[in-house]
Amino acid sequence: MTSRAAALAVLFCAALLPAVASAQINNLLIQSQPGGSFRVWHADGVSVLDDDEVMLLESLAEIGGSAPTASALGPARALRTAQGVIIELMEQTRDRELLVDRDACGHVKTWHAEGVTRLSEDQATDLVMAALPGGGPRLVLDAERHAKSYLTNIGVMVAIWKPRAATR
Repeated sequence: MTSRAAALAVLFCAALLPAVASAQINNLLIQSQPGGSFRVWHADGVSVLDDDEVMLLESLAEIGGSAPTASALGPARALRTAQGVIIELMEQTRDRELLVDRDACGHVKTWHAEGVTRLSEDQATDLVMAALPGGGPRLVLDAERHAKSYLTNIGVMVAIWKPRAATR
């Protein structure tokens, strides 16, 4: 799937959700790992770098990891992996890694290693299996959360929301 198609899928998702959901929406990115496990990235986290710092670190990324570079969050290094560029925040105690993503226009998006949303291994598997480029079917995760998953160029983007009936 192209970056443009992925961006359109995310925009489509964002446009539809307000009609069926409350304002509480969480986004995740699920990447398959060797051995069949999953790595879950969160849209929001405590470690925030500005776009300029992210782009600088991304440009320095190497397979074994770049030399430490000063950032607003202390020394950071960038690793080029098969699943994208990961920024390691060497002195942070929480949310120590950021995954660099770009939309179809080249805008930088960072995914966070830690966040508040939790998925079971079965839920992650169901979301990955249901993902389609334009969005898979709506899945019920539990009594309060529904989700829809989209194939992107770096993994499966998941939008999770509480339906209005569950928030009253």
